[in-house]
Amino acid sequence: MYAIRHHEFGPADVLRLETLPDLVPGEGQVRIRVDAVGVHLLDTSIRAGDAFGAGDRPTLPMIPGREVAGVVDDVGAGVEGTWLGRSVVAHLGFASGGYAEQAVVDSHRAHLVPAGLDAATAVATIGTGRTATAILELAELRPEDVVVVTSAAGGLGPLLLQGATTAGARTVGLAGGPDKTALVARFGATLALDHQRPDWQLRLREVGTPTVVLDGVAGPIGRALYRSLAPGGRLVRFGWSSGEPNDYADPSRPVIDVLGPPILDRLDEFERAALRAAADGTRVPHVGTVLPLSEAAAAHRALESRASVGKVVLLVPR
Repeated sequence: MYAIRHHEFGPADVLRLETLPDLVPGEGQVRIRVDAVGVHLLDTSIRAGDAFGAGDRPTLPMIPGREVAGVVDDVGAGVEGTWLGRSVVAHLGFASGGYAEQAVVDSHRAHLVPAGLDAATAVATIGTGRTATAILELAELRPEDVVVVTSAAGGLGPLLLQGATTAGARTVGLAGGPDKTALVARFGATLALDHQRPDWQLRLREVGTPTVVLDGVAGPIGRALYRSLAPGGRLVRFGWSSGEPNDYADPSRPVIDVLGPPILDRLDEFERAALRAAADGTRVPHVGTVLPLSEAAAAHRALESRASVGKVVLLVPR
């Protein structure tokens, strides 16, 4: 099989397309002939050796990628043959191995792809969609809320905007540049703001004083939004793509962290809920940057330079 591997930590160019032996599923596992692979900002920091999320520092060489969709073409001992030929999507966890023509996963972690979803949309749903589902549950949005979404043109942003709109809330979507703010408006933001413009903070209250901030950026933007919150408002924190995590200390404006045992213990539940929401049109990911598997390095550079929009997906040619 073909796979993308890196033998050292470093820039995107360390990613190489290699030929490796076909995978053999172990007991209780299915092998997936991969059609689409999700690419995450965390993949880039793992590849660089800068940060590893909730996982351990990986042993090299490694195949990156934790989100795959495709067709089951082999099963291990103890797995019913009815899995063969079925379209599935799975999150591989921090073991990774997704940037390849084949992936293996325990059968209980593979979900059937709902009718009407293509592989790219399914793979965007299994990881990014489950995170959005958890964020929205923790946020407990109400119709009277004014919700601000950071990085609203990224993978999570369109899902969070759709969820907030479904809750009846007014929404402000922040993104960098006119092309991205146009996408934010398309996904239902009451107000789309370009945070590269010097007047964005002045315009923030055009739809009302923010009561909820859904923030995966942190840094100066996160601090400014936290200060803008109405008393009793809340910030849901799920990352710091700016590279600068923030500490907040105002007890009248609580901070809710997404990562933690209550959420991590329910990942399968969130994955199933996200797939249902994508299938019924409630929250559909925006797959905005699509490249072939061989161009994984270009996908990483697009994420790191903030040139990508929506979810970044690699397709495996047949």
